[in-house]
Amino acid sequence: MPIVSQALERVREKNPGEPAFLQSVTEVLESLRPVLERNKRYRDANLLDRITEPERIIIFRVPWQDDKGNIHVNRGFRVEFSSAIGPYKGGLRFHPSVNLDILKFLGFEQIFKNSLTTLPMGGGKGGSDFDPKGKSDNEVMRFCQSFMSELFRHIGHNTDVPAGDIGVGAREIGYLFGQYKKLKNEFTAVLTGKSLCYGGSLIRPEATGYGAVYFAQEMLETRGDGLKGKVCAVSGSGNVAQYTVEKLLQLGAKVVSLSDSGGTIYDKNGIDEEKLAWVMELKNVHRSRIKEYAEKYGVEYYEGKRPWHIPCDCAFPSATQNEITGKDAETLINNGCFVVSEGANMPTVPEGVDRFIHKGILYGPGKAANAGGVAVSGLEMSQNSMRLCWPQQEVDSRLKEIMQSIHRNCYETAKEYGHPGNYVVGANIAGFVKVADAMLYQGLV
Repeated sequence: MPIVSQALERVREKNPGEPAFLQSVTEVLESLRPVLERNKRYRDANLLDRITEPERIIIFRVPWQDDKGNIHVNRGFRVEFSSAIGPYKGGLRFHPSVNLDILKFLGFEQIFKNSLTTLPMGGGKGGSDFDPKGKSDNEVMRFCQSFMSELFRHIGHNTDVPAGDIGVGAREIGYLFGQYKKLKNEFTAVLTGKSLCYGGSLIRPEATGYGAVYFAQEMLETRGDGLKGKVCAVSGSGNVAQYTVEKLLQLGAKVVSLSDSGGTIYDKNGIDEEKLAWVMELKNVHRSRIKEYAEKYGVEYYEGKRPWHIPCDCAFPSATQNEITGKDAETLINNGCFVVSEGANMPTVPEGVDRFIHKGILYGPGKAANAGGVAVSGLEMSQNSMRLCWPQQEVDSRLKEIMQSIHRNCYETAKEYGHPGNYVVGANIAGFVKVADAMLYQGLV
């Protein structure tokens, strides 16, 4: 049995009932066949078994009290997956869907995403099944303080540097940082995504969305094209989606959709800067449904649907994992879509990925296309270490350069290993080789 098949069989035996993690591992390992065939030292060192097993998993209870005096207990996690090229780096997610399977999938993807950024960051992920929606600021603060009262033992600016993710924004990061500072009696860059007034970086909120657009632009330029005039469908309406739309508008594209868990709006005339500002207030301040956009601007609203039936040139899935099914992928292709740049993590199911690649469309997988967020988190760490704050233009310029470097690395690696134009193979191999070489240098640890 080939080495990849053997490794996958062992991973499935050791991780039953973890479909998201197994989906991610399967996609990565299958694409590594060319590099493993070429490099005997990777095979001899059994790197596949080593890289698919987290270095450490921490699970803990998080007791907290609501405003009425009731006591609740949630579960906290931190999956410290790989520190081969730097301290563990990856977000914290607060959402009812959080479990070990989801966090292992996200942490595993983070290894290769962080490797691609060219910055010295390992891979990790964490969070809790706590839902901040509908909670008061005081309730969120009490939860965050309880969560950090355990997590602080396991993180540090040279060990593990968490960031925000779904359900963890500037408010949550602030409470988490404050509790860490109190417990450790030190002011260090142990969290990224901080507010500007105490060490955050400019462009960090925008970075994931901006990066996905920069990556799409780079893919188009390989065909002598660009985003100007392109009709774009964007899913989601949170941070990633909002700044994806903002950068698309700056580059002259026309954005016609946004969505949330309730449904999708379709604005044939395009979402302009004024409408986007209204969406930001709707979602970030009032935390209301995107359906209100349809009511305000008199556009179509598709309840319970995602936007992938809407005709477009470019698709930017920016909501959550597995939001583009195989059927959705086929619909996008049939409607003329020829660019997909993933702002979310693993938003396309394997069948959909296969269809995109088979049809030869420009498909940027999440670990490459949405690496802008963690890239600017790395830049935030650098600024904190130097006690400096770079201006917005410098951070944005560095972000663009990093996304161009990621694209170039993926593009050239895919070509080198006999899969020209296949960014999945290129991203996985390029991300793997850097981590694998570091593991070999450091010995069996």
